[in-house]
Amino acid sequence: MTEAAAKPTEDAEAELTAAWARVLPLPCQLTVSLPAPGCRVVDVLALEPQSIVNTGWRVAADVPIRVNGELIAWGEFEVVENRLVVRLTELV
Repeated sequence: MTEAAAKPTEDAEAELTAAWARVLPLPCQLTVSLPAPGCRVVDVLALEPQSIVNTGWRVAADVPIRVNGELIAWGEFEVVENRLVVRLTELV
């Protein structure tokens, strides 16, 4: 590829980078949702440390990952060095 042919792509990339630069520092809320069907208010009020919530979710099933309420990906829970983490499995 010649330098002349690569230039429009580099210009477009620089433009895109400049556009994103304005929003990259903005805060957002990342949420990993684990639905708990059948959960009632009385169940939530009874929660305390060490409580176990039955989600009915299969161990290997992907969970939705949202940013500011919008679904952006799916992931699965894992344990890494005594921490519960979410590994991205699919970007939407």
